[in-house]
Amino acid sequence: QLQLVESGGGLVQPGGSLRLSCAASTSSGLPLPLHYYPIGWFRQAPGKEREEVSCISSSGGSTNYADSVKGRFTISRDNDKNMVYLEMNSLKAEDSAVYYCAAPFQVTYQCPKGIPYFGFWGQGTQVTVSS
Repeated sequence: QLQLVESGGGLVQPGGSLRLSCAASTSSGLPLPLHYYPIGWFRQAPGKEREEVSCISSSGGSTNYADSVKGRFTISRDNDKNMVYLEMNSLKAEDSAVYYCAAPFQVTYQCPKGIPYFGFWGQGTQVTVSS
């Protein structure tokens, strides 16, 4: 069972930056083959549906971003450390949300298209952009 834990959220002023981290492990304690999984970052604001923010392929060679964050957010991964990151710059009030990292049910190379394909989720980390 894949386990994901997010960290790095907090309160930041508009125009500021945050770096979110997603740590991956297994509940069995066995070594984690993170390089088999693409990882996505999602967010959900109060009263809104969960949306995909960004996703990175299992090798890190392919990334995609929601139009609303292109040019401001950067996703990256370090498979040796079982970590995935989301660097967020030029933050806006509308970026405020709970941010989640997630992995698909099945090992694959490319990011799945659609939230239903992601079966392993972290507990989320709150990002608040406010002056």
